[in-house]
Amino acid sequence: MKLGLISLGCAKNRIDSELFLGVAKQYNIELTSSLDNADIIVVNTCGFIESAKQEAIDTILEVCDYKEKKIVVMGCLVERYQESLEKSIPEVDFYFPIRDYENIDDLFKKLTNSSSSYKMDYTKRVVTTSSHSVYLRIAEGCDNKCAYCAIPLIRGKFRSRNFDSLIEEAKVLVENGAKEITLIAQDTTRYGTDFKDKDPRRLEHLLRAISEIEGIEWVRVLYLYPDEITEEILLEIKENKKVAKYFDIPIQHASNKMLKAMNRRGSKELIKQHINYIRNYIPDAIIRTTLIAGFPTEEESDFIELLELVKETKFERLGCFTFSNEEDTASYDMYPKVHSRTAKRRYNSIMKEQEHISLNFNQSLIGKKYNCIIDDYDFDKFAYVGRNYMYAPDDVDGCIYIYSPIELEIGSIVNVEIIDASAYDLEAKLINIKKDGTLF
Repeated sequence: MKLGLISLGCAKNRIDSELFLGVAKQYNIELTSSLDNADIIVVNTCGFIESAKQEAIDTILEVCDYKEKKIVVMGCLVERYQESLEKSIPEVDFYFPIRDYENIDDLFKKLTNSSSSYKMDYTKRVVTTSSHSVYLRIAEGCDNKCAYCAIPLIRGKFRSRNFDSLIEEAKVLVENGAKEITLIAQDTTRYGTDFKDKDPRRLEHLLRAISEIEGIEWVRVLYLYPDEITEEILLEIKENKKVAKYFDIPIQHASNKMLKAMNRRGSKELIKQHINYIRNYIPDAIIRTTLIAGFPTEEESDFIELLELVKETKFERLGCFTFSNEEDTASYDMYPKVHSRTAKRRYNSIMKEQEHISLNFNQSLIGKKYNCIIDDYDFDKFAYVGRNYMYAPDDVDGCIYIYSPIELEIGSIVNVEIIDASAYDLEAKLINIKKDGTLF
């Protein structure tokens, strides 16, 4: 049998896809990237916001056109809407919600008529990113209960993964070629806080332990909650040469009124204090954030306050979303709603300002030299695609196009000089070349 899988949504959801594929291999199912050749088609869905839900439904309907194949739909959308999905799209053979993942062997017994029992195993997951740059999910769920977010409804309470199991998984990833490991969770800063007194190890200990694995070059951490970035975490990031000085801190808004409405802890003053402290403590820090435009009750004065913070703070990386009205969240019943055109106008204003900020920042990097990891080759630009510590591997930040007179190995780390810049991408030339054409 052959199995093809479409994975939608975030990197955390991708991990579930990789665990699913790992189980399929244990059942001796061949994996294929061709849906035409697959006997089983799996769609791992996202159910976070309206646009993601629509993409998932469209994808499900498309794969249902393959009449002779077994169709499996899993993931967040199924966890939220299984009953309505079963009624509206009965062509799907198996709906597989997150709550049933621990019983995945029951699903595969139905798919294969096998009597074997295999479970999801992090050390056997099939990595679907580049083997040199991989994700490590360090926790599940979330306790923050932000007013706009359905993640606690879908994924449940926050649960840190066992420390030793994470180190074991990281070692397996390195054995399979990983040079960069990116730690992810819904709230990475909370890692280990639910261990109580039995295990005092926290995020800073995990960063250190992973960086000490032979073969690791870079460790990166995403999704840091602003008021949980401790002195210990900051010290580890500053002092550990293998940890990227990269802070992904979604703040969502600047108006204290809006932060309260969103059920976000802290205040604008605290956000500014944290960011200023990080930049003073770690001068070469890169700070990425995420904002929401058009949240219910947002007035023009609230938006102007947010826009002013963007202008003042000059985040090196910034993404913005217009509000998505998600049922079963606190914001669903909040009024007055902001008109979609108003929300879009505010979004455009923020992103236009950020484009100007990003361009100025990128242009300030021209002439500087950095170590970069090679991710790919772009045949249209005749350049390698790479990243330095300023770029996360999630296709959000952009990239560095690297021109090289010699062939470079994907996954290698090289030294480059920045020669040009646009708003989101950089161009660079290779500089660690000997006279004989080899690398230093």
